[in-house]
Amino acid sequence: MGEEQPLRTDYAGTLTSERIGDQVRLAGWVDRRRDHGGVVFFDIRDASGLAQVVVDPDQLPAGRDLKMEYTVTVGGEVRPRPEGTINVDMATGEVEVVASDIRILSTAETLPFMINDRVEVDERLRLQYRYLDLRRPRMAANLRARSNAIRAMRETLDELGFLEVETPTLIRSTPEGARDMLVPSRLNKGSFYALPQSPQLFKQLLMVGGVDRYYQIARCYRDEDFRSDRQLEFTQLDIEGAFWGQDGVLETLEQVIVAVVEQARGVTIPRPFKRMTYAESMARYGTDKPDLRFGMEITDLGDIFEDSDFKAFSGAVKGGGAVRGLNVGPLGLSRSGLDGLVAKAKELGAKGLVWMVAEDDGSLRSPVAKFLTESELQRLGARFATTPGDILLIAADETKLVGTLLGQLRVELGRPKGHDELAFLWVVDFPVFEETEGGDLAPAHHPFTSPVSVTEMRDNPKAAVSKAYDLVLNGSELGSGSVRIHDPEIQKQVFEVLGISDEEAESRFGWFIKALRYGTPPHAGFAVGIDRLLAILQGEQSIRDVIPFPKTQTGADPMTESPKPVDDFQLMELGVNLRPEVRAALDGSREVPE
Repeated sequence: MGEEQPLRTDYAGTLTSERIGDQVRLAGWVDRRRDHGGVVFFDIRDASGLAQVVVDPDQLPAGRDLKMEYTVTVGGEVRPRPEGTINVDMATGEVEVVASDIRILSTAETLPFMINDRVEVDERLRLQYRYLDLRRPRMAANLRARSNAIRAMRETLDELGFLEVETPTLIRSTPEGARDMLVPSRLNKGSFYALPQSPQLFKQLLMVGGVDRYYQIARCYRDEDFRSDRQLEFTQLDIEGAFWGQDGVLETLEQVIVAVVEQARGVTIPRPFKRMTYAESMARYGTDKPDLRFGMEITDLGDIFEDSDFKAFSGAVKGGGAVRGLNVGPLGLSRSGLDGLVAKAKELGAKGLVWMVAEDDGSLRSPVAKFLTESELQRLGARFATTPGDILLIAADETKLVGTLLGQLRVELGRPKGHDELAFLWVVDFPVFEETEGGDLAPAHHPFTSPVSVTEMRDNPKAAVSKAYDLVLNGSELGSGSVRIHDPEIQKQVFEVLGISDEEAESRFGWFIKALRYGTPPHAGFAVGIDRLLAILQGEQSIRDVIPFPKTQTGADPMTESPKPVDDFQLMELGVNLRPEVRAALDGSREVPE
């Protein structure tokens, strides 16, 4: 038997003028086909790119049978393209392959959409045929960028002495804020595993175990309500270090991020990254994830209006609230456009919004101008350094609501559309706790975050500051981290503030707290959302476009049609039964039992 002929000797996208005269064999998909009478041209596409192939159909009849997305292997000679036919937009545009043989390896049915980036395709259709969507140049580039980014992460951390360790994906349910994804146990009916929301407790146990420096490209799962920038399953870079503090974590993460950006964008971003406290971020931008690519900072106006006769302003200040505003610049809005911003503010929960427009003579035009003194108007103009045409937006209400409202308006009116510029920021000194709508306290990050002052945490928990930090890029939170609690007594006090009894703590976290009693080193860590980071670096509006097989915003997979009910035998084996109203809904019953 003769030696088997390879299906490919070269990749299409690598052919250059240096290869002229070489015999090559390419394999891939028919991207475009053009029949010019006695000659057929087609572009062959593989993972590396495109190359033009020339076929004489009289010599190679298979050339007449080619259709889009047929899989073929082509042998032939590389030659220069004729003068005037060079394609400067194509990496291989100076050469073409003159086919000496063609084999059709598989055919393709009529496509549900064109495999190119020139045609907009409904996202659900793209996800239904994701395997075709991934052939498109943009999606293929996103997958390569993702692979390169993860490789840069691994190489950087390996050089820094980190150890890659895999943690379990079937664990005990320990909710961290979102609902756990539960997995029933067949051998222990009535008991459940949970898929990890993060490797948090296990990576801390690795520090107890002496690992010293850990990292993992971790798959995580959260049964969250549907949001455009979230997925039920996602990937994060997880790191942890023993005898490590905040500065060490931030310095290490900056090295990783710089390496990833160099790989993805070919640029070196300066470090150290800018740092800002949580309190400063909320005061200046109304959010803990500010976009620093533009100014438009929130300005406090309380001192101007605390004694004003305009009660809507002075009343807010005397009632413990705030009066703050934005100079959003010369947007050129009409009266109806300005009133539309007032309506938007009310939709966001505010009682109202005051707008003012700077006139050519330096005065401020506004429906409320007649209620303000000349001195107050002049101080306003000076405070905002107004120029003719500038629009001022002022809100007076409870402090947090004012900040949130102006922060959202700032983003809507000022944020750049793309991600050409990268503005990284560390937000530090988060609160230990946050107040829920019911007035209870909940961890601002998670209950294993170390407070700056244990005394303050115990005596004034609402004001206590933690050793927690977030990484922000262009107004998106990329990840969170903190110095962890390594003293079991401090951990107990955190649980007490949260209203978690000793019995409940033992029931939920006893296996973890026990480990803290065996010489736990001080330790700290961080987790970066790889999907969000890559979406921004690739200029994508949705993280779904950098995930190979994502879910829709409703958690569905149009390709596999999951989630789907399972048969009764599987449920019986697991010891699981469905409530009557659930079963009726699945069966399509019109009547739902009580």
